[in-house]
Amino acid sequence: MDKDRAVRQLKRLEKLGGEMRLAAEGWNSEWKILVTTIMSAQTKDETTIPVAQGLFKRYGSVRKLARAKVSDVEKLIRGVNYYKTKARNVVSCCKVLVDRYNGKVPSDLDLLVKLPGVGRKTGNVFLSSLGKDAIGVDTHVHYCSNYLGWVKSKYPEKSEVQLMDLFPKRYWSRINDALVRFGKNYTSKKEKNRILDEVRAIR
Repeated sequence: MDKDRAVRQLKRLEKLGGEMRLAAEGWNSEWKILVTTIMSAQTKDETTIPVAQGLFKRYGSVRKLARAKVSDVEKLIRGVNYYKTKARNVVSCCKVLVDRYNGKVPSDLDLLVKLPGVGRKTGNVFLSSLGKDAIGVDTHVHYCSNYLGWVKSKYPEKSEVQLMDLFPKRYWSRINDALVRFGKNYTSKKEKNRILDEVRAIR
């Protein structure tokens, strides 16, 4: 795949994605971005966002959330999938942020993935939401990237490496947003593939 061609295809996908808010967007502090991203795993963004708003209304700082009872957090985030596990991870993650980082979120992926509930995808989505050079590979990114021929991989980790090789760094943070919005805008697989065929034809 030619790099310039891939960039042109990415820009086209950005125009097709719509304006819906993603889970990692619109928060006024980095710890809220991270917590919401943790909660959004395997849960729709439109479900996660109001749940997160309720959580942050009750716990307005990372220090308050670090001191929260897991059972109380469970009740507040019951709307997201795997809420019990996520409640434990959210409280534990905030405790680590307070104890080790003075309430700040590290901007290094190697440190992020050591936090409770933070895997490589979550860490990269967090970083890319801040405009850092990172590519969060979720199901939308993995599927579309393979379909378009940007990557050839069965595993998200390999897709991430291949995307990093293909795209200039300045585009990395735009990939997840573009492909997730596109995936949400075209929920029918038949329609999605039809549009992707048109994008793939861009030279």
